Amino acid sequence: MKVLVTGAAGFIGMHVAQRLLQRGDSVVGIDNINDYYDPNIKLNRLSLIKEHDQFIFHKVDLADTAAIERIFADNQFDVVINLAAQAGVRYSIENPRAYIDSNIVGFLNILEGAKKTNVKHLVYASSSSVYGANESLPFSVSDSVDHPLSMYAATKKSNELMAHTYSSLFGLPTTGLRFFTVYGPWGRPDMALFKFAKAILNDEEIQVFNYGNHRRDFTYIDDICEGIIRVADNTATPDPNWSGEKPDAGSSKYPWRVYNIGNSSPVKLMDYINAIEKALGKKAKMQLLPLQPGDVPDTHADVSALVKDVGFKPETSVEEGVSRFIDWYKDYFKVN
Repeated sequence: MKVLVTGAAGFIGMHVAQRLLQRGDSVVGIDNINDYYDPNIKLNRLSLIKEHDQFIFHKVDLADTAAIERIFADNQFDVVINLAAQAGVRYSIENPRAYIDSNIVGFLNILEGAKKTNVKHLVYASSSSVYGANESLPFSVSDSVDHPLSMYAATKKSNELMAHTYSSLFGLPTTGLRFFTVYGPWGRPDMALFKFAKAILNDEEIQVFNYGNHRRDFTYIDDICEGIIRVADNTATPDPNWSGEKPDAGSSKYPWRVYNIGNSSPVKLMDYINAIEKALGKKAKMQLLPLQPGDVPDTHADVSALVKDVGFKPETSVEEGVSRFIDWYKDYFKVN
């Protein structure tokens, strides 16, 4: 296949592009290499895939309508995997406009490109953040997601709605993937695992929100990639059992789907920290703080729809995944 991967210098995007190239697909990657976090790690991720014969990279912003139109016009993509986005719950409180530009305007450009060039399947990153104020666990794709708690979550919910309109109006098959706290080698420096490992190694305090009582469905990067690729290969189709009288929020009478990709086994934040301490052989100094605005106390993925449709369920344990991350971190930063 010929696949467009947006956010190709990002944490998930690089891993997905690498997997696609390894199996023989040709990949066009785009990324704006912004400075939301250190661009050097993005450039180093890119260096792992840039030399591959079947990989072409364009430094482009999703919100640059003319540039995105050119990339679609110059290629005939079988599949588009849209992983580019302005990420981060807390940053969306400080800088909401960045989320509109990247996650709304940028996503519209991807939808338009896919529609005009008859892309066979558009797969895009949503987020477990869309569940917002919902406290019914585990989170099911059939649950309402009408109460987001951050601008980030609102833009991801908007992506799902925008995709549905293109599936219904133009027959474009679209699938949204709600990722649950992704972690692993080459992860984002703004995420807890990266920040905690760095602080513990430097004998600095870590900030532990909600007094460590969070429970998160931590999902290892390899499991996320496997889920993305299986879904990309399984083009969305209309649900023959969908009823407008009793509408199911997770499917449609049009070729539109959403899936959770999570480990289905929530871990208490303190246990996550314990796994980091064990992998580092060093105890953390902690500053216990209340719940942050925009955060939800617990996440737990119901992945039954994913298992039913593509036969996959993430299963990497936190202990194993954290250990692999720490091995990578020590090697990357030359930590003795």
